[in-house]
Amino acid sequence: MEKSYVWGIDLGGTKIECAVLSAADLTQVIARERIDTEASKGYEHIISQVARLVSRVSEQLGVAPTRIGFATPGVLNPATQTMKNCNTTSMNGRPMAADLTKALGVEVRLANDANCFALAETHLGAVQDVNPKAEVVFGIIMGTGVGGGLVVHGQVINGLHGIGGEWGHNILEEGGKACYCGKSGCVEHVISGPALEEFYLSESGQKLRMPQILQAHLAGTDMHASATIERMLENFGRAVSTLINVLDPQVIVIGGGVGNIDLLYTEGIERIKKYIFNSREVLTPIVKPKLGDSAGVFGAALLFQ
Repeated sequence: MEKSYVWGIDLGGTKIECAVLSAADLTQVIARERIDTEASKGYEHIISQVARLVSRVSEQLGVAPTRIGFATPGVLNPATQTMKNCNTTSMNGRPMAADLTKALGVEVRLANDANCFALAETHLGAVQDVNPKAEVVFGIIMGTGVGGGLVVHGQVINGLHGIGGEWGHNILEEGGKACYCGKSGCVEHVISGPALEEFYLSESGQKLRMPQILQAHLAGTDMHASATIERMLENFGRAVSTLINVLDPQVIVIGGGVGNIDLLYTEGIERIKKYIFNSREVLTPIVKPKLGDSAGVFGAALLFQ
C-alpha cells in the first residue's frame, strides 16, 4: 500500500511540514500537516520533532513510509555527509541524513530547499505551463537571501560539493559587503531584500521595507527609492545573464519576496538582454512560480521520483 504514496518533508527553521502525495497522480495530496520546528531547543530536538510528525501522519494514514525526501535549509556535503550553509546553525556539521535514517527507520534523501523549489515548479508548477519538455530549468530564490536550484532532465543537479545552483554566492560587486560565506560582494548582498533595504538606508538615511521603496519609486517621489530599484534591476540583469550564458535554461522561475516585483519581468528582462551572449531576440522565459509555499514540500516528495 505504501508504494502508492510519496512522502516529502520541508524542514525549515520555523516549521516542519510533511506532505504525502499519490504516486499515481502527484497533484493529489493525500495528507499534509505541519508542526513547529522549535529550533532553539537544539539539533536533537529538531530530529525528534521530525520523528513525531512522521509518526502522526503515519497514524492518520494507517501506513508508514519506507522513503522520505527532505527539503533542507542548507546542503549535505557529499564528501563528509554532514550539513553546511544552514541558517538553522545547529544543523551545520551534523550527519543529518544518517541521523534521520536512524530516527525514522527509513531511507531518506536530502536536497537544498531551493533545489526542491526548482524540482516542484518543473514537474508540478510553472514550467508545465510554459515548456513541459524543458530539459534545463533554473529556479531562483530572491528574498531574505538569494539562492537557486538547477534541474536537468527532470533531476536536481547537486554537484561535486553539493552546491549546484548556488548563484547567490558568486561575486557581483568587487569590494562589496562581507558575506558569511567568507567572500565580499556576493549576489546575495546586492539584490536580496535586506541588501536593497540597507542600500536605501545608506542613501537616504531612512529605513523602509522593500514594498515601501518600490511604491515610492513607482510614484516618482523619492530619488533614493529609484536609485535602489535601479540597483536591483541592473544587477539582476548582470547576475541572471551569467546564468543564461553558462546554462542556457529553457525556463527560469523566480520565487521569494523580491521575485514578486513585476519590474523584474519587464525592465529586468531588458537589462538581461544587455549582457547575454548571442541572440537577444529570443530570451529564456522568466516566470513567477505557481506553487507558492507548497513548492518546498512537494519538491522534497519528488526526490525519489
